[in-house]
Amino acid sequence: MGCEPRAREFYGGLLGLSELEKPEGLRSRGGVWFAVGAAQLHVGVQEPFVPARKAHPGLAVSASGIEALARRLAAVGAPVDWDHAVAGVRRLFTEDPWGNRLELVAVGGGSAGSDH
Repeated sequence: MGCEPRAREFYGGLLGLSELEKPEGLRSRGGVWFAVGAAQLHVGVQEPFVPARKAHPGLAVSASGIEALARRLAAVGAPVDWDHAVAGVRRLFTEDPWGNRLELVAVGGGSAGSDH
């Protein structure tokens, strides 16, 4: 336990996800939950901890906001690795504070910008 403040800072503050209240029966287990559209992202506690380096969530980000999000991630020292493997799809990979892999995918209209 003890990961909650960093999870709130990264997922809530930096990525802009809304925190969800955990059910009473699960609160003692630690961790924090976030809304991701109609889905949920649960950041839990695992001992011993091993970061997810291959399996990862893919989060939709507005096409007009992905560049600003990439800058915010870089400003706090999170990796920003633009990926060009899927033609016509703007996406990047980053890591949360514990080294878990995250994919951020631009969706919708907006500025095309340039990938770095």
